[in-house]
Amino acid sequence: MAASDLTTLANIKAWLALSTGSDDAVLARLITATSSYIQSWLGRTLAVTAYDEVRNGQGGTRMAFANAPVTAVASLSIGSVTIPPVSGPHTAGYLFDDTLLYLRGHAFWEGEQNVSISYSAGFATIPPEIEQACIELVAQRYRERDRIGRSSTSLQGESAAFVVKDLSPDVQTILQKYQKVVLL
Repeated sequence: MAASDLTTLANIKAWLALSTGSDDAVLARLITATSSYIQSWLGRTLAVTAYDEVRNGQGGTRMAFANAPVTAVASLSIGSVTIPPVSGPHTAGYLFDDTLLYLRGHAFWEGEQNVSISYSAGFATIPPEIEQACIELVAQRYRERDRIGRSSTSLQGESAAFVVKDLSPDVQTILQKYQKVVLL
């Protein structure tokens, strides 16, 4: 299992009602590939990851993080000034929530590449709906492997058409909620 996998082999086998281990290697490879595909489609890494960013100051007291949900802020500087975390109700410094960095007694003064932020963002545990989306997509790819490249088939006077899409509409609906929004 790769560190970036969004589900486990046991969960895939349970969903597919498989008890034998004959396709474990295939399923493990599909889990890793599908997990990578989902994170690429989302435009983000889902596990908690450290980020170091240099941004442009816009003159306000709030700044959106490029990655979310934020779990910790390690450091913040504006120009050559290091901004400490707020230590009390009336002290200057920074505060943050899942998506925004707030300043008290300071401002992100206007300038190019003058704000440096080091922080961690992501999910300590993968949200269940993302894991289920991964499970369904792995199962779909596993079941489709005997008809790769075919959109229909005919056998003894009966025909069947297959839906050929990267993501099913229900999986796409789930994932869109987590898709990274690009800040301008």
